[in-house]
Amino acid sequence: MRIIGHLQEESPARIFGDYLLVQGMENQVEHDTADAAGPWSVWVMDEDRLGEASRLLEEFRRNPNDPRYQKEAHGAASIRASKEQEQEAYRKKMISRRHLFRPVTGYGFGRLTFSLIAISALVFLISKGGRDSESIRWLFISEYVSGPGPFSEVLKGQVWRLFTPIFIHYGIMHVFFNMLWLRDLGSMIEARQSTAKLALLVAVLAIISNSLQYLTSGPSFGGMSGVVYGLLGYIWIRGRYDPASGLFVQQSTVVMMLIWFFACFTGLLGSVANMAHLGGLVAGCAWGYIASQRYR
Repeated sequence: MRIIGHLQEESPARIFGDYLLVQGMENQVEHDTADAAGPWSVWVMDEDRLGEASRLLEEFRRNPNDPRYQKEAHGAASIRASKEQEQEAYRKKMISRRHLFRPVTGYGFGRLTFSLIAISALVFLISKGGRDSESIRWLFISEYVSGPGPFSEVLKGQVWRLFTPIFIHYGIMHVFFNMLWLRDLGSMIEARQSTAKLALLVAVLAIISNSLQYLTSGPSFGGMSGVVYGLLGYIWIRGRYDPASGLFVQQSTVVMMLIWFFACFTGLLGSVANMAHLGGLVAGCAWGYIASQRYR
């Protein structure tokens, strides 16, 4: 989600927001300041349609009283009612997030984020907290500690192995903290950008972090932390260089995570997939920086 511009009064801003919705562009209209005379921001959800939305905003500014805006905006009410019905049906099917996690963010609980957490929890239970590796051997990037060359199963068509180690966790603290971070970071990206964007990020970060860990230390590893560090790096750098993206993480949070990152490399915290952390963090930071340059 990105801001495309401002309108000085609430009524025109609402009309334009309704007009965009009828054109198939989900949006959000927000008051920028506590001052009643302050401007109103127009945010567009789909970043691929920013150019079109900005063009329509310029047209609206030139002639906000054009009857077509009022006429077409009337259809927004029925669209919102339909979407509300769909959301209500979805909410009835889902377990309330209040029963699972304390809602520490204002982003809600993203659907894909919830699904990733649910799969990780299921794998954790099936594998008895990671102790029964035989029951989930098909999730490891490889079943061979030595023998065939790297990625032997993947090259034979088992491409899911590049991704699935992120669902394997060892011990309650391992899965608990990874899921807490995934909940916050993943839900933020789903809310401010899209579920599809989070899916692409998770897939690419998983493949990079898993592959690097495998090539340096073998196949006996698992965990979501490489992806978590990648999402952290993406949000941190994207928010720093592109504030209008709506992504933000506290500097103290970044410092804490980096301290933990380097502490893991000391070996004092036991066996840790350090190269997965490194690969995810570097890839996420690079992705965030490259993405931010598009809007500079």
